[in-house]
Amino acid sequence: MTVMTTRMISGTELHVSPIALGTALFGATIDTPTSYALLDAFVERGGNFIDTARSYNDWIPGERGRSEGLIGRWMLERRNRSALVIATKGGHAAGDGTSRLNGREIAADVDASLQRLNIERIDLYYVHRDDPSTPVATVIDALNSHMRAGTIRYIACSNWKAHRIREANDYASASGQVGFVANQPMWNAAVIDPATLPDRTLAVMDADMWRMHADSGLACVPYSSQAGGLFTKMSSSLWSLRYRFGNGPAGYPFAPNQKRHREIAAIATAKSLTIAQVTLGYLLSQPFVTVPVVGCRSLDQLHSTMSAADVRLDTADLAAIDAAGVTSVREFPSR
Repeated sequence: MTVMTTRMISGTELHVSPIALGTALFGATIDTPTSYALLDAFVERGGNFIDTARSYNDWIPGERGRSEGLIGRWMLERRNRSALVIATKGGHAAGDGTSRLNGREIAADVDASLQRLNIERIDLYYVHRDDPSTPVATVIDALNSHMRAGTIRYIACSNWKAHRIREANDYASASGQVGFVANQPMWNAAVIDPATLPDRTLAVMDADMWRMHADSGLACVPYSSQAGGLFTKMSSSLWSLRYRFGNGPAGYPFAPNQKRHREIAAIATAKSLTIAQVTLGYLLSQPFVTVPVVGCRSLDQLHSTMSAADVRLDTADLAAIDAAGVTSVREFPSR
């Protein structure tokens, strides 16, 4: 087994691998044998941080919580629970958009996750979406009750805006409770236009959120960390041509990302790295703990991804990527 340097999430005792394995498609479009092989290979390469959610694959008729259930069965068979850091999410809005951030709904999701994962305690529990009309006190009070009961070790948020995260953690501090120790936004090396994303409930890393992380040291665990392989695909002239004429991924405008691709490709050449290593290295080199969540469909993809675990870019590289393709300094962090 590969020995990998871990990162410690501030304010916790969680030592996690620098890359987390995302499992959104496990047990569904990625079948059980392949999912098991990916989990085994991830651990063999030194990974220990597994990311899932109660709602993953619930859009497929039939079994609920397929991802959590598969992970639970795999851990039971491998008898490796104690070697892993398990993160899952609850409180996702109902299909009609109804908020599920009250104490009753959160409790139901926590119980369901514990049962499917076959564990007694969740290491890191995210609220999967935000509802700005729900007071942060309602959410923090509910989550802390599960921490006191011993079913959750630490709490976090996913798809929350920076001002709501600050508000929640300020309330937790003032009330003598535990706040969020990590944030999971959509973030990668690409230029993202939130207004064109199909799901408007997603929270994208912006300058305000970046500054919050830099100032507070709050850990970031970004999803879509490779932008669906955007920059690797852009190295193909045919794919790039199709992208240019409207066949690219929603949320990723072509022109600015073409400029980003050129910058990333130049850095890759100069440092003898792959495009994928540079895109993950961009996240891994931030001035606060960042643990990218990666979704892999094959062993080749997993091994390629894990090869980026030790990649670090310098400040000049980060600034060059940030500046490429943007029209205002407000669009990227001030380093």
